[in-house]
Amino acid sequence: MSSARIHGLDTLRAIAVTLVVLHHYVLFVTDRPTFGWVGQIGWAGVDLFFALSGYLIGNQIFKAVRSSEGLSLPRFYARRLLRTLPNYWFVLALYFLWPAFRGEAPLLPLWKYLSFIQNHHLEPGSAFSHSWSLAIEEQFYMLLPALALLGAAFGRSLRLAWFAIALAFGAGVLTRAWLWQDVVEGERYWMHHYYKYIYYSSFCRFDELLAGVSVALLRNYHPQAWGRLTRHGNLLGLAGLAVTGIAFWWFLADHYGQGPTVFGFPLLALGFSLLIVAAVSPGSLLCALRVPGAGAVALWSYAIYLLHKQVCVMGAAWLARHGVHAESPTAIAALLALSVLTGWLLYRLVESPFMALRERYVPDNAARRGAGDAMTHA
Repeated sequence: MSSARIHGLDTLRAIAVTLVVLHHYVLFVTDRPTFGWVGQIGWAGVDLFFALSGYLIGNQIFKAVRSSEGLSLPRFYARRLLRTLPNYWFVLALYFLWPAFRGEAPLLPLWKYLSFIQNHHLEPGSAFSHSWSLAIEEQFYMLLPALALLGAAFGRSLRLAWFAIALAFGAGVLTRAWLWQDVVEGERYWMHHYYKYIYYSSFCRFDELLAGVSVALLRNYHPQAWGRLTRHGNLLGLAGLAVTGIAFWWFLADHYGQGPTVFGFPLLALGFSLLIVAAVSPGSLLCALRVPGAGAVALWSYAIYLLHKQVCVMGAAWLARHGVHAESPTAIAALLALSVLTGWLLYRLVESPFMALRERYVPDNAARRGAGDAMTHA
């Protein structure tokens, strides 16, 4: 693993995938509060992934846009697709070609998974339902670089960029408020509607992605403010923990209520963005702390995320047939270890070879000068 990796971001990514795995274990394996409040709130690990993606991808894009070579959209898209598609297609093939893997859950038409629109009005209980978050991220990957280049073409107006981000946050708040009143309040199947029209919706769940992009924008275009901010990394880390704790408490107290639905996600976005700044602040505890195993889990997190749910469901069924209950310490340890092991195998056998190809043929996002231009500047 490269020494250039930032330990704080690895820690946050490892926390994110751990939260999701524990939540899905509770939701699909035991259907009991096996891990207490941590298992209940574990769905927020997806939101932490969103915030990290917003920051990391936004940082790549803004750096390239500001460079002398500029941002190449074909190179950016090629790098992202080589990063995300091989693992995704492999697991998608398991769902479609191996009936025992998907179980009794119904599959959506293949074209929806391939076009990354499966989250649109997704029916809860569908097979590969946790790919809804991948769909939102892919939509984000397709849209953000084009918007960044469009903004650069119109004079790189930072005021316009910040105004657009604020407008998008407001639109998300208003959309969730309207949908909650329209499809949740007073409805007989309100929980089904909550997930189908709000929780899985691209228009309702981009708060954390926007927050990550905001951190990247601040870092790349406001260096003096960024420098002052990152001198207080430990304070920002404490503030991030406090804000995230308040958001967690609110969701745990009233997960599907109007208040958390409308304002809880922006609150999570604020807490996670503060933690990201703390994670990259030189000298902060979160930046310097190297948690054993966190770097490896972070590296394999995408593969773990894709496989863990069905691995745990199938493994729990096999253990039950041999008299080992899913809530027993033995089963929990075995299934969590199996989730990590299968994620590692997917990373090694599928993801790593394509990452090597990416580094060989598409090493960065920068637009390349033509041969004649390069000779002129030689």
